[in-house]
Amino acid sequence: MQEGEAKMFENQKFLTRGIESEIPAWLVHLMWHMVLTMEVKEKDYLQVFTLTKTPAGQHIVHEQEQPPYRYELDVPCDDAVDAKVFVIDDLTHSTMLLAEEY
Repeated sequence: MQEGEAKMFENQKFLTRGIESEIPAWLVHLMWHMVLTMEVKEKDYLQVFTLTKTPAGQHIVHEQEQPPYRYELDVPCDDAVDAKVFVIDDLTHSTMLLAEEY
């Protein structure tokens, strides 16, 4: 990495209206945290979260294509959602959006 080169996702963050209206705030914060703390050599510009309601709460699958990465997490809660969320870094800023807003 060149000196002064920004790391992926360490820039200004934006949420779409869909995220703000459909995803609980704690989950938005958790997903940003999961992207920032990934233990990979390289982060893909596109991060994918598959959110599924389970009897116990929220099941989260976090994936990227290149290099391949997959992490699963279960969080007990009573405000779980079913959704697919993308987090995209376009070098100047990062945006979290619902898959259907892409």
